[in-house]
Amino acid sequence: MARWESFDAFLTEAGQVTSATLRQSLVDQLLAERAVWPWITDNRAAFIFSDNDDHQSVALNLDIIKADPPFAPMTNLEGTRLWYVTREFAPDDLLDYLLAVDDPMTPLASEPDIAGRIARHWRTDPRNPVTMQTSQTAVSVLRMTLARPFPDWSAMPNVQRGRIHEHSLDSAQLGFAGRKVWVYTPPRYDTSGLAYPLLVLQDGQWTAGPLQVPYIADALIKHRRLQPLVIAMVQSRDQAERNREYASNDNHVSFLLIELLPFVQTQYRVDSNNIGVGGVAVGAVAAAHAALKNPAVFSHLIMISPPLGKGPEEVQLEQFTSRFENAELLPKRIFQSVGRYEARSRFYKPAFALRDILQQRTDTAYRFVETASGHGLVGFRSIFPEALSWAFPGELQ
Repeated sequence: MARWESFDAFLTEAGQVTSATLRQSLVDQLLAERAVWPWITDNRAAFIFSDNDDHQSVALNLDIIKADPPFAPMTNLEGTRLWYVTREFAPDDLLDYLLAVDDPMTPLASEPDIAGRIARHWRTDPRNPVTMQTSQTAVSVLRMTLARPFPDWSAMPNVQRGRIHEHSLDSAQLGFAGRKVWVYTPPRYDTSGLAYPLLVLQDGQWTAGPLQVPYIADALIKHRRLQPLVIAMVQSRDQAERNREYASNDNHVSFLLIELLPFVQTQYRVDSNNIGVGGVAVGAVAAAHAALKNPAVFSHLIMISPPLGKGPEEVQLEQFTSRFENAELLPKRIFQSVGRYEARSRFYKPAFALRDILQQRTDTAYRFVETASGHGLVGFRSIFPEALSWAFPGELQ
């Protein structure tokens, strides 16, 4: 039987102990009894940090905290190596966080070496096994009791797997050479002889990697929530080039139409009358731009957290609401989502303005979802199952 029913109960007992040695003994018992953190009780989550070194400060690094830096300082339990902080969250929150250890706690806005500071001081929570890994960084995941599922889709047993094929592609329209394209083919593709729907996704290094789209597709196809389909995932450039390439760029549309689609169509069996396009963040903007210009080609659209308001390229981006409103023809199926904690003027308010318009349209099957996440890969991955199954519904939808 557990000695403590809550972290607050532990703190109460530890506060009644006058000896630092005995208090550290209580900490050791707590860590032995409860190996996995944070400790969630109702709408409160307790985060801790403890190792064998002496530290000047520890803080919870959480981007929904409206401060610079976005830290909640932890308290050191006197006479021990335990640092802790407890915060309240919404019961459905799904958020990423880090721990800042011995960080200078100075504003990030004036930090001359952000990358070095992150490398030296920010780390994942060693007591939380739920993380999200990318090639550049990793974050820990807070999942409150009513949050969306956040499984490792690649580890699901008894799921028949499709295949991922890696290609290299050049583009005269966008002026690049040797960019990677990952193409997912569903289970039984090699033997079926069928032509499949095609979904084109931006930011292929994310969708084929940490967002786990191929693994999600495998599971949804098994449970008949998603049509078996081919997914082409195109690598994007660094952030600055990505914004220029994706934000209402007609050359990007030309790349999709006269370079990518012919390449995929000659290599794979796809149904040219059943093509979708999608993306996350500014990649969703690129998808929307392509679909609005060519709704007869792109009959399915996925927009996850498109930035349609204040910020870089805002003059072009703010036009999307009216473009959807005035479009003579829309894709047959549209999925859109936004995170509750995303920047209000950049993401949140424009998302609801677009929702109000698209809900009035009778010429598209439209679904809008507000997630309990911020603007990051954790929230994006959590919503992709719903996005895929809405855009290309299976038999059980």
